[in-house]
Amino acid sequence: MRAPRKTSEREPTIALINVVFLMLVFFMVAGTLAAPLDPDLKLVETADLQSEAPADALVIGADGTLTHRGQPVGVAAFMVAVPAVLETARMIPDRAAPAHTVIETARALRAAGVARVVIVTEKALQ
Repeated sequence: MRAPRKTSEREPTIALINVVFLMLVFFMVAGTLAAPLDPDLKLVETADLQSEAPADALVIGADGTLTHRGQPVGVAAFMVAVPAVLETARMIPDRAAPAHTVIETARALRAAGVARVVIVTEKALQ
């Protein structure tokens, strides 16, 4: 008499294929929900744009010194030198500037009556 053969059980790969296919369809549909831009629209090119720091900005150096147009100043002297600073004051901190100096300077500007303090940064290309 022969011994009965053991049949190997197969893995249910069809179910896995179905799940992957449904995920593919979902992401294809979800990615096209945003309305496309008008094909006649031409966006502005800024590759050749030359930029420079705003002239009326308070620069915070790496050692925490405050300068305006290359001259050392304090918050009060900066506010006298730039009358429009009462509406919006721009600060340009160095990357290595102490964070507490940046925060203290912003607080001092707000306490002196500045309505809005803007910190100018560099946008990194990714």
